[in-house]
Amino acid sequence: MIVVTGGSGFIGSALIGRLNQKGFTDILAVDHLGESEKWKNLVPLRFSDYLDRQDFILRLERGDFGDSIEAIFHLGACSSTTEKNADYLLENNYRYTARIAAWREARPNCRLIYASSAATYGDGSRGYADNVEELYRLRPLNMYGYSKHLFDCLAKRKGWLKNIVGLKYFNVFGPNENHKGDMRSVINKCYPGVRDTGRMQLFKSHRSDYADGEQKRDFIYVKDALEITLYFMDHPEVNGIFNVGTGFAQSWNDVADALFAAAHKPLSVAYVPMPETIREKYQYYTCADLTKLRAAGCSYACAGLKDSIADYVTNYLAPGHLLEGAC
Repeated sequence: MIVVTGGSGFIGSALIGRLNQKGFTDILAVDHLGESEKWKNLVPLRFSDYLDRQDFILRLERGDFGDSIEAIFHLGACSSTTEKNADYLLENNYRYTARIAAWREARPNCRLIYASSAATYGDGSRGYADNVEELYRLRPLNMYGYSKHLFDCLAKRKGWLKNIVGLKYFNVFGPNENHKGDMRSVINKCYPGVRDTGRMQLFKSHRSDYADGEQKRDFIYVKDALEITLYFMDHPEVNGIFNVGTGFAQSWNDVADALFAAAHKPLSVAYVPMPETIREKYQYYTCADLTKLRAAGCSYACAGLKDSIADYVTNYLAPGHLLEGAC
């Protein structure tokens, strides 16, 4: 059995869909649905059972699953970079992950792959190399990034990283992110406006070394992020922390160009002031260093930003489809 926590979430539901494509259906989806609409992401998927996250961790630690779990993809977390409840983030993102990792330590035949985040790198002044020896030098800019960073550091201290994989996802976008509210990608949020009004807004730059819209990110399509993720399921001999990105930094203006092209609209962008609440915590540049990933044998090449946005718009956003079973 394969366990996917965050199974109704963005990357988690896309992963279950991709596993379905590869012939896996003995999957336990774990999440906390509450009153959200993310249950819709589960509808096209095939899995053997669903458990709430609290039921799962209690049953896991109680030994209810025996040795039936072959792999855990721990993707469940509060991913809001503006969440202010630090206790909640520590409990949900840090301690919950630690409980799973401690359980797995006694079961060497179970593969554990967990989601870290590029938010752990902070402003990038210390680089974007996924070198575990440099972990303690990183300074996340928000509590979400810090909650992820704390577990990375714990896993290093405990020696767990010799046997598990942490994935530092960069800016992932694609199908099944509708439920994420303000944490949705700009592509998802802005497409309806581009389609209906032919206009789009981007944040102004508040640094003299970046022109408006020239703030840069490593944008990776969820389909590409899944292929890199599944590489580690197929290669249990490879462990540690790895970046999941394209290795290229592109601007918000590049995103706008690709989005308007995919919507068959002339480019029309207005630049608006960045809210003061996020100015001091804003990342102006991110780019995944893929040196370690390539050295580990993963040679997967991601699609270009323009092609990825075109696929997202044409096959998912424009028709308004759920992710039909898989990416």
